[in-house]
Amino acid sequence: MSQTNNIPFIELTANEVSNLWSSYLKNSMEQRLLEYFFASTEDSKIKQVIEKMLDQSKKSIIELKEIFIKENLTIPHGFTEEDVRIDALKVFSDTFILYSCFDLTHLSMSTYPIALSDCTRNDVRDHFQVNIAFSVKIQNEIVALMLSLGVYLKHPQVEIDSDVEFADTMMYLNGFFGGSRPLNAAEIANLSRIIHRAQFSKMIFVTFCKLAKEKELKHHFSKGRDGIKKVLDSLQEVLEKENIPISASGDYKISDVEKSPFSDRLMLFFVNTCLGIFCFAMINQSMTSSLRTDIVFKLGKISDDMKKYYGLGLLLAIKEKWLEQPPQAVDRKV
Repeated sequence: MSQTNNIPFIELTANEVSNLWSSYLKNSMEQRLLEYFFASTEDSKIKQVIEKMLDQSKKSIIELKEIFIKENLTIPHGFTEEDVRIDALKVFSDTFILYSCFDLTHLSMSTYPIALSDCTRNDVRDHFQVNIAFSVKIQNEIVALMLSLGVYLKHPQVEIDSDVEFADTMMYLNGFFGGSRPLNAAEIANLSRIIHRAQFSKMIFVTFCKLAKEKELKHHFSKGRDGIKKVLDSLQEVLEKENIPISASGDYKISDVEKSPFSDRLMLFFVNTCLGIFCFAMINQSMTSSLRTDIVFKLGKISDDMKKYYGLGLLLAIKEKWLEQPPQAVDRKV
């Protein structure tokens, strides 16, 4: 065991290897998306945001490669120039590209803190700490830009009962048979968060369904689109009954193009990770903080349907030989 500056060298744990590997795939995917976004965006302020995110993604890739080389670990294949056509015609409106960048920061904010808490080595912790700090900073810039452009999707503002009360009957949990109480603040927040996310996801599915080359993948994305529509119908119904309005974007615009800027493999990976993993985290968080039985039931049904759909996505990736295997332990059973 070598030492540097009297600090003993510590081998990477399985958690650290897994987190670094996932970070590499995430950053390589983001780099390809951002390269196309930068090339196709016309708004100069949005372009500046994309450039900052692209630079950070490239820096992260370099850092991660250095760690993999130092540890004699195989560098993941990830996504390369072959997975993007930077010169492809413009598909997304500038506003939708800004929404997409905002969504990427949400993925970072939901995954990097967990990775940081899993790690012990200073260089690995530094990697995730720097990325968390950048994600917070760039998300602040994106929110400010959205507000200035008038495209930020605000969550509901409702009048809140100021009295401090304690639930004194099991009826507080009832959401069925017409005996439901008004939604509490946490439930409103959960539903609006999921609905905004579902609105964005629906347009991703609509776009990818048009762009995909493989017929089976087109069908998979169309099923995702139909599934998301059911989510929207189910959850918007709850807010409508409570007369709680929720904003929706008027600029989820896409253009028809003959050639896709992204490979089928990249689009499926984006769906399985950005839409899948992040949505699961959001749904689970909502289920644990929602108390009305009708809402918990709806969220449970959505979670079950999502498990089936994203399970099929993984099977499709394996079938097409697109699923890069995570690092695994040596088989000690032979």
